[in-house]
Amino acid sequence: MAEVRLPQLGESVTEGVVTRWLVAVGDAVTADQAIVEISTDKVDTEIPSPVAGVVQELRAAVDDTVEVGAVLAVVSEDASAAAAPSPVAPSPVAPDVPSAPASDPAPDAANGTAPVAAPVAAPGTAPVAAPPPPTSAPRGAVQAAPLVRRLLAGAGLSPADVVGTGPAGRVTRADAERAIAAGPVLAPPPSSVGPAAPAVPAATARDAAPLAPAPAGTQRPQASPLHVDFAGQRSVVEPLGRIRRAIAASMMSSLGTTAQLTAAIEVDMSRVMRLRERTKDAFRATHGVSLSPFAMTARAVCRVLPRHPALNASIDTDAGTVTYHGFINLGIAVDTERGLLVPNVKEAQQHDVVGLATRIADLAARSRDRRLTPDDISGGTFTLTNTGSRGTLFDTPILNPPEAAILAVCAIERRPVVVDDGFGESIAIRWMCYLCLTYDHRLVDGADAARFLSDLKWELEQGDLTGELGLPA
Repeated sequence: MAEVRLPQLGESVTEGVVTRWLVAVGDAVTADQAIVEISTDKVDTEIPSPVAGVVQELRAAVDDTVEVGAVLAVVSEDASAAAAPSPVAPSPVAPDVPSAPASDPAPDAANGTAPVAAPVAAPGTAPVAAPPPPTSAPRGAVQAAPLVRRLLAGAGLSPADVVGTGPAGRVTRADAERAIAAGPVLAPPPSSVGPAAPAVPAATARDAAPLAPAPAGTQRPQASPLHVDFAGQRSVVEPLGRIRRAIAASMMSSLGTTAQLTAAIEVDMSRVMRLRERTKDAFRATHGVSLSPFAMTARAVCRVLPRHPALNASIDTDAGTVTYHGFINLGIAVDTERGLLVPNVKEAQQHDVVGLATRIADLAARSRDRRLTPDDISGGTFTLTNTGSRGTLFDTPILNPPEAAILAVCAIERRPVVVDDGFGESIAIRWMCYLCLTYDHRLVDGADAARFLSDLKWELEQGDLTGELGLPA
C-alpha cells in the first residue's frame, strides 16, 4: 500500500482544503496521475499518485481542511485488486461524478455546458452519437475544467469529442483550442417533422442594400467565463470562491497599505510588430510557441529595469528599510476561470525572448490547468499585466505588494500619428500602444517613473531583438 500525503506546498503553507476528488475508490491509476485537487491560501494544485495501482481509500471529504503530511488516500500497488478491492470506508464523494470545487461555477447541467460523461440516449429515443472518451480517463468520464467545457460548448463540441493530453486524459485548454481550430462540428440535417418555417417577406430595395463588409478576421469578443443560472429569479446569491476571496483581500490590502498612482506613456510599437510579422511563423516552427508582442515587451522591461532599481524593490516603513533586488522575478498576470493569478518567471533577466516566451506560455497554461505550485506565485519583484489582449486602451493596475511597481501593456492598434522622418513632419499610420505604470509613491517618485517609462519607450522603438529570436541567420 502507498499513502498519498499532502506535501509541503511552500514555506508558509501548513494546510490545504480538498476541493475535488479526481478518482473514486476502485479506480485504477497510473504513477503521477492527479487524484485530488487541493486549495491553499496561495494556489490551487493537484496531488498525484506516487505509484500505479488501485485506489483503496479516500480519507478526506470535499471541503475538509487537512494538515501538511496528512494522508489523503491509500493506493494499492497490486493492480489485480481492481476487480475486488479490500473493504474500505465509504468514499466521501459519489463514485462517478467528482464534486466541483467551491470556487467553480455551477455543475454542467446548470451552467449550460456539455456534460463530462459521454451522452446516453433517453428511453425510447434514438441513440446519441458521440466519440468514445479517451481510454486513459478514469471510469469512462472525461476530465476538463469548466472553462474548457464552455470553450468547447461554444464551438459545438464536448470534452468527449477531444483527445486529452493532460494527466489521465484530462482535456486541457490547449487541447480544446486545437480541436476548435480544426473546424466546427457539422450540425445535423433539419428534421422533416414539425411545422414549416414561416415565409420571409421579400425585402424592400433599401433593406436589400448590401451591408458594409466586416473587416477581415473580425469576430465577436468572448463573453465572460462566469455563468450565472438565474432560474427565473431576479437575483442570485452565491458564496465567494476561495480564489475570489483571496483576490478581494489582496486588492484591499494593496490599496490600504501603499501610496499608488499611475503614469502612462505612448509607444510606437511598429518596429516590434514588423519584426514579429516577419519572423512569427519561423519562431513558432522552431520553438513551438507564439512570438507575442507581450513577450517582446517583457524582454524590453528586463533590459531596462536594472537601470531603475527603485522600481524593482520593496519598502518596509516599519523597519525603515528598502530592499533593492539584483534579480527580476517577473510576475505575469493570468486570467483564469477562477480569477486572476500572478505566477512569476524566476530570474527573468537571464532569459532572451525565446526563454521568456516559453516560460510565459508555460505559466499561463499551468495557471489555467491548476498545475501551479506555491513557488510559482511567490517571490515576485515586478509584474506585467497584458490588459491589451482584450482590447483595453488604458488601465490603472493595482500593485502586487511587496512589489513597488506593475506595468499594464495595453492594446496595440494602428493609429494616425505625426512623424518626423528628417525631411519634415507628416502623418503616418503606426502601431501605437499605451504603457501604464502603477507605482508605490512611498518609494518611487514621479520622476523615477517617468525616467523608467521613457527608457522603456526608447528600448521598444529603437532596440533590436532580432538576435534573441533563436532563428537561423
